[in-house]
Amino acid sequence: MSHNVIEKGSAATAVPENETEEQILNRVRTNARRVRVRTWGLRLALVALWLGSWELTASLWIDPFFYSKPSLIWDRLVEWFTEGTQFGSIWLQIFTTVQEAVLGFLIGAVAGVVLGTLLGRSRYWADVLAPFIKALNAVPRIVLAALFIIWFGLGLSSKVATVVVLVFFAVFFNAFTGAREVDGNVINNARILGAGKRQVLTAIVLPSATTWILSSLHTAFGFALIGAVVGEYAGASKGLGLLISNAQGTFDSAGIYAGMIIITVIALLAEWAIGFAEGKLLKWRPSQATSGHGI
Repeated sequence: MSHNVIEKGSAATAVPENETEEQILNRVRTNARRVRVRTWGLRLALVALWLGSWELTASLWIDPFFYSKPSLIWDRLVEWFTEGTQFGSIWLQIFTTVQEAVLGFLIGAVAGVVLGTLLGRSRYWADVLAPFIKALNAVPRIVLAALFIIWFGLGLSSKVATVVVLVFFAVFFNAFTGAREVDGNVINNARILGAGKRQVLTAIVLPSATTWILSSLHTAFGFALIGAVVGEYAGASKGLGLLISNAQGTFDSAGIYAGMIIITVIALLAEWAIGFAEGKLLKWRPSQATSGHGI
């Protein structure tokens, strides 16, 4: 069978003539599967190389008491998930941190979207409130976490408040920019056709700013976990931040790494969920919906 050669960049791909649509789809799926397998294989190889080098180095040259090593971290994780921690079940600690992060994330994200969009469409109020917003954003979060513990105690409220502050600004500035970037001609045309302020806001501004807002949520949930852990680190009766704080106080470096790994897994799962929701919401904008957030 003769072949046509299609050159793309420096690569050349042979495409058989008279290939059916089903054959083309099968070939594309096969190539995509090979790329995924190759990508994941390389990722796993890099992780194995990193962990193996760490284990070997900690066993032969550096003191594992200070730097720990993968085998000790694994032992600590197994201990936590089979026997529990000194503060109770590991699942209770995970649930506590996730609950604080999710509640604060929802409150901070909604507040950031609403205020960011409204101020993005009101230049006057944006100019009036700009120095106050910048001043609040400049306050160190660890200081606010300490204040929230004094105000609200060691329970859920102080952690949620810390998360809200972190998430709000991450979402607010993106929503603000997205609202400012809306095409003025589209808004003017809508007003000529009789659209009111509320209709312009809900039918034009918010949909146009959706990409900006969803993009900020990827970073915002990471901030939510950070806020929950920082709040627990400052003072708590349970949570992953308390486990890490206790591990630091007892010079348990394996416990610190184990807590970090659990938080990282939670963040990756949340990133996948947000990415999935973003793909569903942005189906009408293929170029945006298919853009990755790998880095």
